[in-house]
Amino acid sequence: MTRTRWTTRDMPSQAGRHAIVTGATSGLGYEAALALAGAGAAVTLAARDGEKAQRAMASIRHRHPEARLAFRRLDTASLASVRAFGEACRADGQPVDILLLNAGIASVPRREETGDGFERQFGTNYLGHFALTGLLLPLVPARVTSRIVPVASLAHRPGRIHFDDLQLRRAYGPQKAYRQSKLAMLMFGLELDRRLRAAGAPIRAIPVHPGAARTDVFRRGDRAGPVQRLAGHLIFAVIGQPAARGALPLLFAATAQEAEGGAYYGPDGIWELHGHPARADIAAQARDTAAAARLWSVSEALTGVDCTV
Repeated sequence: MTRTRWTTRDMPSQAGRHAIVTGATSGLGYEAALALAGAGAAVTLAARDGEKAQRAMASIRHRHPEARLAFRRLDTASLASVRAFGEACRADGQPVDILLLNAGIASVPRREETGDGFERQFGTNYLGHFALTGLLLPLVPARVTSRIVPVASLAHRPGRIHFDDLQLRRAYGPQKAYRQSKLAMLMFGLELDRRLRAAGAPIRAIPVHPGAARTDVFRRGDRAGPVQRLAGHLIFAVIGQPAARGALPLLFAATAQEAEGGAYYGPDGIWELHGHPARADIAAQARDTAAAARLWSVSEALTGVDCTV
């Protein structure tokens, strides 16, 4: 593992750049938006809840009074919302220098579907972001400083892509669904970078994970029993790191000159649970290029979005 001691103090100026951060009202997304705005970027907070977005922007402006912020409604669980967001961005014509694909949910205790008929975690965490990327790619400048950053997870390691039952209708499990969605995000990031390189595009796609960051991503587990909830909170209190530290790999991939396209970054501490950004381990199934190409094709068919590089 290549180690660094990189922190937000090492971020180059982001003046003149525009970042879109999904799920930017709390946790990793908020911390990333805060740091990017502090470094001079214009930041669009892409999130479902307008009130939470206004509170997040007020908090960022309290720290950085000159911050250039905007809110645009986005629900990655809804293809209609994703399309509306993409159309609005394309109508504006503002370049997207950083596309940080962070929004997500976890531990949905019983199987749910999005309005489009997707298993909720797969639809929210992965398919919505796949479609969003396809819609916004024309706005990403052809520069080495342009970055697309899908947020994956340590949970990808035991994950599998269940091509025979992608929506997990036959055999649902909360962790099974989460692992599949995060494996899909990692495979998407790696495949996107391969396609960008094959097309001769200098844009870098760099997937990341935050380690064990203390965020509210597991809020959908609120219907679990009190013992399970308490155990989960205690585990993350002991082994977890603050969201601001968990956001460092995201920010490194989005801004650092030395961040490599097609690499995977996470914390450098024990088991990659916490620490500074460094190269992260990629499970063998995430390196399967044939499966990644198949997932890409299936994702285009499911979303109706042509994600041509």
